[in-house]
Amino acid sequence: MSGTVTTVSSNGVYAFTKPNRESITLLAGLGVEGDVHAGVTVKHRSRMAKDPTVPNLRQVHLIHAELFDEVAHSGFEVSPGALGENITTRGIDLLGLPTGTRLHLGPEAVVEVTGLRNPCVQIDNYRHGLLRQVLGRDEHGQLVRKAGIMSIVLTGGVVRPGDSIGVELPAEPHRPLEKV
Repeated sequence: MSGTVTTVSSNGVYAFTKPNRESITLLAGLGVEGDVHAGVTVKHRSRMAKDPTVPNLRQVHLIHAELFDEVAHSGFEVSPGALGENITTRGIDLLGLPTGTRLHLGPEAVVEVTGLRNPCVQIDNYRHGLLRQVLGRDEHGQLVRKAGIMSIVLTGGVVRPGDSIGVELPAEPHRPLEKV
């Protein structure tokens, strides 16, 4: 299984969207250099309010570009970086990866998948009705979160659009992704 980085994004200030960049630098144990969510401990404001000492399992946010294709069929135009992700991918079923999967991004960087992004009301503030598009139900009525995955940086490096993504699955038994 392999894919491609289509877009990289970061923002040094708290804002819902992240501007697209020519490249981003991932820093081991921290996240995206210069991004407001980089750090050893949580940096998302709602999580910092609860407990600012919790480890940051949300250093790098990845979304599959196929999600943008899907919501476009319902009339929502969403561009890379608009939902706050750092890396937009194509060709990998991010939501189907097990916890602990390692993604090799370009020639150096490696991130480890920690879980699912839990979509919040900010998505509806961005585009009214979009939150309903990134949440769904499976055949058993279980909630399905489609707004991407979160990861931590194991090995730093520069990531650029066009970089390949290699997938290294963890040892079995695989644990499905849960919200982080």
